[in-house]
Amino acid sequence: MEVEKINPYESDAEKGQQVELMFDTIARHYDIMNTAMSLGQHKRWRNKALKAAVAALGELKKPKILDIATGTGDLTFRLHKIFPDSLITGIDLSEGMLEIAKTKLAQLSPKEQKLIAFGKGDSLAMPFHDGEFDMITVAYGVRNFSDLRKGIAEMRRVLREGGVLCIIELSTPKGVVAKSLYNIYAGKLIPWLGKRVSGDANAYSYLPESIAACPQRENMAALLYAEKFTKVEWHSLSLGALTYYIAR
Repeated sequence: MEVEKINPYESDAEKGQQVELMFDTIARHYDIMNTAMSLGQHKRWRNKALKAAVAALGELKKPKILDIATGTGDLTFRLHKIFPDSLITGIDLSEGMLEIAKTKLAQLSPKEQKLIAFGKGDSLAMPFHDGEFDMITVAYGVRNFSDLRKGIAEMRRVLREGGVLCIIELSTPKGVVAKSLYNIYAGKLIPWLGKRVSGDANAYSYLPESIAACPQRENMAALLYAEKFTKVEWHSLSLGALTYYIAR
């Protein structure tokens, strides 16, 4: 089944609306669940992907950056550490997630607060100019797009020529043993843990279903090439449980 047809809830609502509701529901527990579900690996994954993205930027020291599906701002704040003088914008569908990101932002200095902006935004119709950003990041977000191809095209539109797109996404391990262990973990333990911690079992049943349905590795690269990216590389980590993509 196509990832656009995988929804969090049994509802007639459009996928984007369901995703927004899901993240509003789990927002308070999102950070702790990320740590638990990844067995503490999510920061290592993030840092590895960003290191590759920064290398792809070359000598540019003050890029203008957009973080899509910013959530509670984890990636945005890490980008600020890497580029302390850059203007960074984070957008998300979920007001609940953005409230937490803005609470974290309020703890920074006034100077830093002027460099970082969070706002509600639809990745399929972003209110930005063509070629406005030097770098775009999206972590654990593309499988939630209600139209993946349109979302990629929109990212291509607002990224300048020669700019860098970094996609970080969960994926399915390929090895027989690793895949078997992953299926037990993702299919049984994560929904159980999600229900215990956040109270929303649907959100964490949706997680492995959407991962399995989302194009991965060569197939994701093919979509990026189809939307006029000219150079794409991908790397899988932790036996294939995560894959990041660097596209230009």
